[in-house]
Amino acid sequence: MSLGHPIWPRFLPSSVVLNCARLGPIGRARHAPGTWGSLAGLVYQLVVFHPLATSLRGQAVLLVLVAIGLWFAVAICAEAEFRIGRRDPGEIILDEFVSMPLCFLGWPAMLVGPWQRWPIVVFVAGFAIFRLFDITKLLGIKKLQDLPGGLGVVMDDVAAALLTCAVMHGIAAGFRYYAA
Repeated sequence: MSLGHPIWPRFLPSSVVLNCARLGPIGRARHAPGTWGSLAGLVYQLVVFHPLATSLRGQAVLLVLVAIGLWFAVAICAEAEFRIGRRDPGEIILDEFVSMPLCFLGWPAMLVGPWQRWPIVVFVAGFAIFRLFDITKLLGIKKLQDLPGGLGVVMDDVAAALLTCAVMHGIAAGFRYYAA
């Protein structure tokens, strides 16, 4: 057993592993399954994590829940990859889904300038920037795919999400600086 391929998912039926990794039918989308998985992750962010982000205690709970989701995703994605017989196939989209909340860490601080009136713009911009980084794999993100098993599947999306978060906070800082 390696860190990239935990043993516990091996005991699950293939239907459970593959449905989790594909988010049910979403991963079987003929066009852009990663985008659909990211969109599902954005909905997940808005429903589960958005209410938590307004307090320091909520942010701590958010980080614990994200860590649990990432642990689960590493295990399931590794096993799904093994059962499908291909390295990081596009139909595995659990990685995008669980990484999306990381794009919006500290999101209330992003609500400046024109984003104050329309907070939904923060989420649309975060989604678009995440997809850009996830697809292009800039700044060494592509190298993370070389990590073993599920780590390689998940960590490139985590890096894209954290880079998105940094860019979003940078844009907000620019609004603050130039508005002052």
